[in-house]
Order: sequence, then C-alpha cells, then structure tokens
Amino acid sequence: MLTKEVHGGSLGGQYSENKTLIMLREHYYWPSMSKDVQDVLGRCVTCQVAKSHLLSQGLNMPLPISTLHWVEVRMDFILVLPKTQRNKASIFVVVDKFSKIAHFMTCNKTNDATHIAKLYFKEVMKLLVPLDLLFLIEILSFLVTFGLFCGKRWAQN
Repeated sequence: MLTKEVHGGSLGGQYSENKTLIMLREHYYWPSMSKDVQDVLGRCVTCQVAKSHLLSQGLNMPLPISTLHWVEVRMDFILVLPKTQRNKASIFVVVDKFSKIAHFMTCNKTNDATHIAKLYFKEVMKLLVPLDLLFLIEILSFLVTFGLFCGKRWAQN
C-alpha cells in the first residue's frame, strides 16, 4: 500500500523503480524493500501500458502530399483585432497546402458556421477556375455533410 502510494500517488505521476526506492528510503525501511518495489511496479497497469513492447511501432510514415490546388486546406481565425471600417474585428484565414497560398477574409467573432461556410465558398471557390471532376465530387460531399450538420438553416438562406 505504501509503495503504491509513493510510486503513483502524488502529483508527480508514475515514478521509476529507483526514484520510488529513494523516496521510500527517506522515511521508511524494511528488509525486502527492493523486491517489494519491483513487485508493485511489475503489477502497475499504467507502467505496463506505457512500457508495452507488444505492439511494434514501426517506421514513421510520411503524410500524403496534396497534388491539386485548394483540395487540402487549413483554416484558422485571428481574433480580437481592432475593428475595420466595416465593423469587422476578426480574420478568417484559409491556406492551401499544395501551393502554400493564404487567403484572408474579414469576419466577426460571433459569425456562425453557416456564415463562415458561405464566406469560404464566396471568396475561396472563386479562385478555382478549372474544376476537376474529382474535386467537384469532394466539394459536393462537403456541402452535403455541412448541410446535414447545419440542418434547415442552410436551406433557408
């Protein structure tokens, strides 16, 4: 009980065998202390999972590289900026992973997902002059998913 408490009880997390022994020896002693600590650590589920050698981790696999413009994008917001003349205080940022082109659009912090989606399709989609058929299918899939997510609000506007 005491060994379990020292090993993983406090805010320090799961200590190693040596650290657990050092901490125990500061205040306690018993003849089979080392063996008892080994036994407790051998049964510690958290330690066994963290040090598991059953699953081979293998080599790191590279991430897939995009081959078309504006197929794979990253989106983010820059919030709490000074207001513009049009009373906008945030920026919606869309970056194309293939070309590394960034597109910045002003918006408000309180805009909902429907407004942001409309802004995306109004501003970013106009950059796509030739639409590839595969890309068009991905856009339609996104629209259907987004439409189901937003429900009737999408259809009303």
